[in-house]
Amino acid sequence: MAQLPPLRAMQIFEVFGRLGTVHATAQELNVTPGAVSQQLRLLEEHLDMVLLVKDGRRAALTPAARGYHELISQGFGRFALAQDYIAEHRLAQELTISCLPTLLQRWLNPRLPAFQTAAQDSTLRLIAQDLEPDSHMLEHTFRLTYGEAGRRYTHSRVLFTDYCFPAASPDFLARHPEARTAEGLSRLPLVGIDWGAQYTTEPHWRDWFKRHLASDPAPLRHVAVYSASGMGLEAAAAGQGAVLAQWSFARDDLTSGRLVRLSQDRLYLPDPYFVCWGQTTLDQPVARQFLNWLMQMTKPMRDQMQQEN
Repeated sequence: MAQLPPLRAMQIFEVFGRLGTVHATAQELNVTPGAVSQQLRLLEEHLDMVLLVKDGRRAALTPAARGYHELISQGFGRFALAQDYIAEHRLAQELTISCLPTLLQRWLNPRLPAFQTAAQDSTLRLIAQDLEPDSHMLEHTFRLTYGEAGRRYTHSRVLFTDYCFPAASPDFLARHPEARTAEGLSRLPLVGIDWGAQYTTEPHWRDWFKRHLASDPAPLRHVAVYSASGMGLEAAAAGQGAVLAQWSFARDDLTSGRLVRLSQDRLYLPDPYFVCWGQTTLDQPVARQFLNWLMQMTKPMRDQMQQEN
């Protein structure tokens, strides 16, 4: 492939071919007429061909130069379209939000109508995925995630630190009133949550009983172990057993009465949840609006955590 001429020389040639005079070209590009003439000569030297011929006091394009100019103009037209695309992207009202599945289903999604009421022209594209996106966030506006993963992005803020407590369905509690005590609960069917191999310090049932019993409990009765917290909560709501529920995920079920909290004690997660974004995300006004709304909504949870510590 032939080496391209300097971009500045091609730009000046494109403007000259469109406007027809050195003076007009200089005015549009805010340079001197001498700089225009110099770049046109540089382009001719690079191409080893004559682009301009004198026509009286004016300079005109040669036939070959006219064809060359037409092709270059198409290229600079594409550049202009690319700039328009970037400008429109920055002003776009669509937000693409990647989120851990249970965090999206159980926490964010029920609260989104409040944001959508305030930002009626915006469109939300919600992606539930465990896999972390590209750290530069080239295809997503925001990522909501947990723990160490939240610290690898260009920008991030802590949303809240969650906590756990035992919960069960009202029917399960009616059948097993001893579930109100740690000792009684340790003998009952339990629903487990498997955080995955990469999470080694997140709370499990044994951590709860170690804190609330004088001695190690007998072997625990796990009727099921789920890889997603939301599935574990559904199993508990269906009466399969008690679950070590996260407050942020179980709050709506507690309010509606599908679940009952068995203890007011709490076991905090070792890491917080984060909202993360890329270098140019906040160039979009709607993105800044979403971030402000998110931080305001989670402020009471952060304040509570600070008071208890």
